[in-house]
Amino acid sequence: MSIKVYVPRDSTALALGADEVASAITAGAMARGIEIELVRNGSRGLFWLEPMVEVATPQGRVAFGPVAIEDVPALFAADFLWGGEHALGLGLTEEIPYLKRQERVTFARVGITDPVSLDDYLAHDGYAGLSRALDMASEAIVQEVLDSGLRGRGGAAFPTGIKWKTVMHAQAAQKYVVCNADEGDSGTFSDRMVMEDDPFMLIEGMTIAGLAVGATQGYIYVRSEYPHAVAALNEAIRHAREAGYLGNDIRGSGRAFELEVRMGAGSYVCGEETALLESLEGKRGIVRAKPPLPALQGLFGKPTVINNVISLAAVPLIMSKGAAYYRDLGMGRSRGTLPLQLAGNLKHGGLVEKAFGISLRELLYDFGGGSASGRPLRAVQVGGPLGAYLPESQFDTPIDYEAFAAIGGTVGHGGIVAFDDSVDMARQARYAMEFCAAESCGKCTPCRIGSTRGVEVMDKIIKGESRPQQVHLLRDLCDLMLNGSLCAMGGMTPYPVLSALNHFPQDFGVDSGALN
Repeated sequence: MSIKVYVPRDSTALALGADEVASAITAGAMARGIEIELVRNGSRGLFWLEPMVEVATPQGRVAFGPVAIEDVPALFAADFLWGGEHALGLGLTEEIPYLKRQERVTFARVGITDPVSLDDYLAHDGYAGLSRALDMASEAIVQEVLDSGLRGRGGAAFPTGIKWKTVMHAQAAQKYVVCNADEGDSGTFSDRMVMEDDPFMLIEGMTIAGLAVGATQGYIYVRSEYPHAVAALNEAIRHAREAGYLGNDIRGSGRAFELEVRMGAGSYVCGEETALLESLEGKRGIVRAKPPLPALQGLFGKPTVINNVISLAAVPLIMSKGAAYYRDLGMGRSRGTLPLQLAGNLKHGGLVEKAFGISLRELLYDFGGGSASGRPLRAVQVGGPLGAYLPESQFDTPIDYEAFAAIGGTVGHGGIVAFDDSVDMARQARYAMEFCAAESCGKCTPCRIGSTRGVEVMDKIIKGESRPQQVHLLRDLCDLMLNGSLCAMGGMTPYPVLSALNHFPQDFGVDSGALN
């Protein structure tokens, strides 16, 4: 009987040599006459331990990592295939504290299964949600999602069920479901991990959305920088179609849903839903004015559900286990879990799925292990390049949409980027303006011109030219961008700028009394 060995196929593991390690293990086993079954699973999200190799034993899966190609001979010498002791040994995978302290709900299968094996997916509760949905009326599916408290995980946090309800009631011969997988925020990778490491979950979630609102066609808009995600999705879609989980007659139900993957062309602003729709239609990705809302006039002018990857990936679980299961996790109006992505200057970067309510401090120290540099953490940016910079005094803020709004922050997509005390926050503020200037679609003046003027003002502040006057001008400019921009691109650029200015005035060469 062959021994199962798991080596991740996730992009992070590949970048760290997973393919070479997998080949070395296969060759080592053949040379020793040992029969193994090599499974290319997804990553568990413990990126500092990648490539993390797992071996199936009677006691459970045993992990070793990070494994380099030169470590493979010593692993064989230590009988690692039978759970033998080695310096890289991590013990039973499920007992690793980083994993054990999480609530793996959406990511329950990630790292466990072969991502593109439909049999593996079905063996781990896959398509249970769709099976239930096929026996329900559209209104009942939408109500289940409403009752779960699921809110948009792309950053806007709009109740998913309300969006679906609007599209469901819209009158049109054709409706669409669009997945926004244009994950462009710095320090974010949860969408990529779903698409690469459990693509059937996203496919199932989109199919359920189609049944709920009466849409028969779906599109996954993936950023061009994710070739492995595109390949995994296309392979999974093919398997799903062959098995009758997509097509004109889903599992003999008489209901139809088809799905295609479309690649973006590298524009950050196409993460905004209306710019994404323009791009999907073959046009330049420029933000549309609202109204009309995409729920009523979206793709090709038809009613369209647009949801983020994590929003849609949560749906199969909600449908299979019921709204109450999901709603009972979290705090306040922030229900369920959020896959949080730890990046920047941290010892243990990776993915942490927790129910809403965990504090930033717990994430940074209990999971992230503090700074990789060994220096004190000074600031954290949550919610991507347009998220606010939070000082150490706000590290006890719980991960909750309303709690973050109360301190001028945003949870966004759950990306967390940490900085130690060597960071220059004035230069970070300048970067936010520069980023906006580079990525603006150019449609509205506050964003297009405001960000360019913002870079100029920041340069004068950094050089020490008339700082009090320039700080006053910077505040006026941020107020204009915040209230006058057409979309969140320009509207959120003031978040990192003003938070840096408010919390770290010394980096701008002014004292706190001169800020207002």
